[in-house]
Amino acid sequence: MSRVAKQPISLPKGVEMTIGTDSISVKGPKGTLSVHQLPGVSIAVDNGVAHISLVEGADDMFGGTARALLSNMVTGVSGGYERKLELVGVGYRASMQGKSLNLSLGFSHPVVFDAPEGISIETPSQTEILIKGSDKQAVGQVAAKIRGFRPPEPYKGKGVRYAGEKITLKEAKKA
Repeated sequence: MSRVAKQPISLPKGVEMTIGTDSISVKGPKGTLSVHQLPGVSIAVDNGVAHISLVEGADDMFGGTARALLSNMVTGVSGGYERKLELVGVGYRASMQGKSLNLSLGFSHPVVFDAPEGISIETPSQTEILIKGSDKQAVGQVAAKIRGFRPPEPYKGKGVRYAGEKITLKEAKKA
């Protein structure tokens, strides 16, 4: 079994894990998440700690994956996840209109993005976008989709980028 799969998952106060026949669900203060049971892996919960073990005679290829998925679910329903995006460029702005994110990214039209279920989007300033949710994969997917509307270009660095992302700028053409 992998080193990742051997580590126990501690369940914080208010978080409970339910193991069904074909799925595992984790319920906490920020919501409920569920994942399909992976083949060859069994999960046992006792005294607020979940342990991953392999079924007899099964390959150990899903052990670490199952542990990582369950750990991300426990973190999501207890604390949640967030990604921060920055808009760099003259006239690039973001604003919320109800549940829709309205982006001005230098196109002839505004880009309107509707937040999916379970994801909340905030704009603390006109050049910052904050994406929050309990599902790590969904938060990352929404952030990548918004970044994909205008990814940073390599000459001036204008576009939508993750907070703290380093853009390697190319040298301009010489005359």
